[in-house]
Order: sequence, then C-alpha cells, then structure tokens
Amino acid sequence: MKNFNYIQFLFDYGTLIVLVGLCFLFSYVTIEEQSPASTTSAELLAKVIKKDLTENNNIIVLARQGSEGKKFAEILTKKLIQYGINVHQTIVGQPADARKALINFGTSGSKLHGIAADKHMASFAGSNIGKISETFPNLSQTIIFQPNSYNWPNFLKRENLLNVMKQISVVAIIAIGMTMIIITAGIDLSVGSLIALSGVITALAIQSLGGDSPAMWHLWLGAIAGALVCGIIGMLTGGLVTIFRIPAFIATLGIMFIAKGLAFIFSESAPIPIANEAFGWLGRGRTFFGLPNSVILMLTLFFLAHILMNRTSIGRYIYAVGGNPEAARLSGVPVKWVLVFVYTLTGVLAGLGGVMEASLHITGDPKSGDLVELKVIAAVVVGGTSLAGGQGRIFGTLIGAFIIAVINNGMNLTGIESHMQKVIYGSVILIAVLIDQLKIHLMKLKKY
Repeated sequence: MKNFNYIQFLFDYGTLIVLVGLCFLFSYVTIEEQSPASTTSAELLAKVIKKDLTENNNIIVLARQGSEGKKFAEILTKKLIQYGINVHQTIVGQPADARKALINFGTSGSKLHGIAADKHMASFAGSNIGKISETFPNLSQTIIFQPNSYNWPNFLKRENLLNVMKQISVVAIIAIGMTMIIITAGIDLSVGSLIALSGVITALAIQSLGGDSPAMWHLWLGAIAGALVCGIIGMLTGGLVTIFRIPAFIATLGIMFIAKGLAFIFSESAPIPIANEAFGWLGRGRTFFGLPNSVILMLTLFFLAHILMNRTSIGRYIYAVGGNPEAARLSGVPVKWVLVFVYTLTGVLAGLGGVMEASLHITGDPKSGDLVELKVIAAVVVGGTSLAGGQGRIFGTLIGAFIIAVINNGMNLTGIESHMQKVIYGSVILIAVLIDQLKIHLMKLKKY
C-alpha cells in the first residue's frame, strides 16, 4: 500500500518534478563565462577606474551596439564624469567604430590613460591597441578596463526566463480552455486558425474605426471584436457537438479550415498593419517588476480558471460531464450547456491569443497561429489531463506549458538541430500519453 501511495505521489507531482529536473539540466549544460553589461556592472566598473586613474585623465568608453550596451555606456560615462575623469568619447557600435575612435584620438597627440569597455569591445581593444600604438605612441600606456566576469547558466539569465514565459503565454492561455474541453473528453483543433482570424478582425476593426490614426478606444473595440467573433465561433462549435452530435474532432477540423480561409479572405492574404504603436502594450509592454504584460495576464487567467474549476458549480459540472455524461445528466447537470460553455470559452481565449499576437507584431497576420493547436494540446496532455476525460488540473496545464517552453528554449540554447528538436518534442508528447494510459490502468486495478 505504501508503494502504491508513492506511485500516486509521482502521478500527482510528476510534472512538477520533471519541470524542476529540466531546469536543473539546462542550467548545468548552459553554464558559461558571463561578462555583465548591466547598469550595476557599469557603476562597479566606474568605482574600479576611479581607484586606478586620477582626475582629468583621458578615457574612452566603448560598448557593443544594442539596448543593453547603450545603457551600460550611458551609466558608465555618467559615473566617470562625476568622479572627475575626462571621458573623451563614448562609442556604442561595432569594432570598426571603436577602431576609428582610437585612431582619431591618436592623431590628437594627447595621452589616453584608459579604455572602459564591455567584454566584446575590451577584447577588440586588447588585440588591436598594440598595433595602433605603433603609429600613435600616445596610446601605448593605455589601460583597458572591463567588468569582472563570472560563470552563470545562460538558461537562468533573467531575460531568458522572461522570454520563456512570454513565448509560452499565448499557448498557455488557450490551454486553459483546452483543458476544460479535454476534461469533458472533447478536443478543439480550431484554436490556431482562430488566432489568425482574431488578429485579422482586430486589425480590420481598428483600421475601419480609426483609419490612419486610431485612438485608444479604437484599439480596445478592435480587440473586443476579435475575441468576441472567436467566442461566437466557439459557441457554434459547441452547438455542432451538442445539438447535431458531430464528433468534436470533425467539427473543430471543419471550423479550423473555415476560420483559416476567412482570415486569408478578409486580409486579402496580406498582413494588416495597425497604425498605433500603443497597441503593442499587451504583447510588448512591461509593468509590474519588469514582467511582460502578457505573462501577468497569463498568470491572472490561470488563477481565475483554478477558482472556476475548484470553487464553483460549473467546474464540478465539467468534471462530471467528462467522467460520465449520462450519469451527470441524470443527476441534473445541464450537459449540453456545459459543453457549449467550454467551447465558447476556448473560442474567446483563442481570440484573446490572436489579439496578443497582433499586439506583439502590431499587425494582423493571417499566417499566425500555425500548429499552435498542437502545442496547446501537448501542454494540456503533458500537464496531466487525461484524454479519456474526467481528470485534469488547471495548474497542471500551466506546468505542462512551461515544460514544453523549457524544452524548446533549452534545445535552442544548446544548439540542437531543428529536425532533432521535432523528434524530441514528439517523444515528450508520446511519453506523456503513455503515462496517462498507465495512470488509467492503475486506477482500474485499484477499483478491483
């Protein structure tokens, strides 16, 4: 009996254990020497330079092109000026720009006391300053300063972890509705096409309402229109499954083709730009603690869905319909309305996913959403929801989505070839289904 409880524990918390294990694995294999280029490292480097140089010494600040390099150079320059050191020039660019700056300073005849740079530019300066100083002796005693390096996993970098969450947010949000559908022993193959249709409708609505200069309320109305249309399509799907008793696989397959076709027809097979950068707030923006807005929305929706499934009667109805629809009907559960509800909710969430994709690219693209339905189903299955219906947890789906995202991100970081990634990705799904079948088998044995 104790052994069975141990197995049950693995079934209950296995996905979480797998997620933690994957994080440890990819953290270990992506450990590399890091040379920081953050604002904090710039401040620390400025203090080091202050100790080695005196006031009015000449220094050039070099940083690699990019947003991080620009911030690094700005803070470093500001601090050095405060310490009384003469910052002759600040360069944010490529090695060719740095070389040009050094030669220009060499022609001035003044002594260059130091070069403050990030790792990339410091490496360039270190390998080239000797040759340049042969022509310009005033550069021969130049000291090169760079931030201290340290070993740290690329996987655990803050930006990488935020990107993992951001990249999976659309899939995870749609997976909330898919979890409810699969718990009722159904399936929805149309969500990827609904993403494309929602993005196109959102962009067309904004364009129609606001023209070339849409206001904020035009953006809101466009987003609501995209999600609402997909919600209506989801309701139609629920009607096909309940009233006409069309198998969910066939009904949603038909809707998938219709929605994708409409997306291309409405957009005339071309992306539709949204003429207001403010629309990128949901897909690109960040607010609390630097978290992407899409991630905050994802976590909020999962919290609300958890309450719905565990604290409300409709959540109990969903589990009842998946466990035994006939017994649920005889117990007074409105089975048809429950099914219509889960398909409608999934349609709305797919529409919201389309709005998020359009917000990310500031464009309604009919090509978006390809194969997303497979990723959504994979996240739900890997998260422990049974394809036989009646079993599943919302937070299990969230963990499943993160497992898929971590695997994809880890394989990219370790340079695994794209075709092999597909093999690994498919293997993970098959293993999850096998575990699901094993769980069902063990539960049958427990009854006997």
